[in-house]
Amino acid sequence: MNFLPPVRSTFLKTENGDADLPATRAGYHPDRSQYPAARPDGSLDIDLTSGKYLKLWQGPQHPGITGNMALELTVCGDEVVQANTHVGYLHRGFEKLMERRTFIQCFPIVCRICVPEPDFNEYCYGRAVEELAGIETPERAKWITALILEMGRINSYMMYLGGQSGSLGQPVIGQWTTYARDLMLDRFEELTGARIYHMFIMPGGVRDGLPDGFAGRMEETLRTIEEIMADVETVMFHNAVFKKRTVGQGIIPREWIDLYGVTGPNARAAGVVKDVRRDQPYLIYDKLDFEPVFGRDSDIYTRADVRRRDVHLSIDLVRQMLARMPMTGPVMAQVPNVLHWKIPRGEVYVRGECSRGEYGYYLVTDGSGYPRRVNVRGPSYTHAVALLEKMIVGTNIADVAALMVSLHTYPPEIER
Repeated sequence: MNFLPPVRSTFLKTENGDADLPATRAGYHPDRSQYPAARPDGSLDIDLTSGKYLKLWQGPQHPGITGNMALELTVCGDEVVQANTHVGYLHRGFEKLMERRTFIQCFPIVCRICVPEPDFNEYCYGRAVEELAGIETPERAKWITALILEMGRINSYMMYLGGQSGSLGQPVIGQWTTYARDLMLDRFEELTGARIYHMFIMPGGVRDGLPDGFAGRMEETLRTIEEIMADVETVMFHNAVFKKRTVGQGIIPREWIDLYGVTGPNARAAGVVKDVRRDQPYLIYDKLDFEPVFGRDSDIYTRADVRRRDVHLSIDLVRQMLARMPMTGPVMAQVPNVLHWKIPRGEVYVRGECSRGEYGYYLVTDGSGYPRRVNVRGPSYTHAVALLEKMIVGTNIADVAALMVSLHTYPPEIER
């Protein structure tokens, strides 16, 4: 299967040849003769009483994956000249709550930190507990855990594709991908007993093995998703309006990748091939045949295309796992009584590659029956706050939603 990116033009350049500025649409050069003059550092002296500027708010009451946060936009004409991200609308205090819960009581909390992709929280937290407690997960449990993570990755991308297309006036794509996601939720329910919050990945392994006939039913689901993705490619990625609104728009310069901690598809779309599954393999990823999907142009279109192709990669990985995983053997290691579990003093950071980039858990224990500190490092924080505020300057108002969704951020992951 070919996961190489299409070759297109790269970064837009300014008149002096620089390519490190947020680019507007290819070939679009707005008339700024009526705009206020900028300071030597490029910033503007924004005086709202002058009548030259206007404040606009996008969110937090916004449907889709950009909800639960707000953008405070300052515009001059129809161009954004300043942006500030406001979060806190969904703060639940989960990290602090976990300091008053036993290690096993934290599981109903961690899976709710990121609703669209909850299993990654279960894995990272569970693996952190295993590291500090000295528990080795059975081999069969590792395969099942990796399978669940790839199933969740596919579902997360289905939500993204619906949001990205919807932000540009293609709601039918979201209907198709919601159906595809619902089919995968059927497989989750069959495997774990739940559709959204599974609490299936535990310290020491998983709660059960695969049901009889699961591989065959999964193959039917994967084939249906592939058929839907073929239609998505035709209707969305070959649509003239979609390409006009996304090609050359919202470019992330390559030099910003490390500066702003950009990971996942946002980094790979810029040609920076970062993927924890390959760079620091965990679970059983070192036993699978794959290369990360990447792009070159780093615009909205390329980020969407990288995620589209990543769906096909995850489908291929699921098939490899089902073909290679052991069908016999334990799925759970021997663990102490979870109601009286005291873990020795220590600290650990566990990370992995979720659909949005590097996801990690920092866990500190003090020898008691409760976590001393739990800190969640989700990619949405860097992408939706530091990076978005920088990228959105110079963007037309009509392109704000598409740019925001293209970073594939989940605000609940920021709030915790």
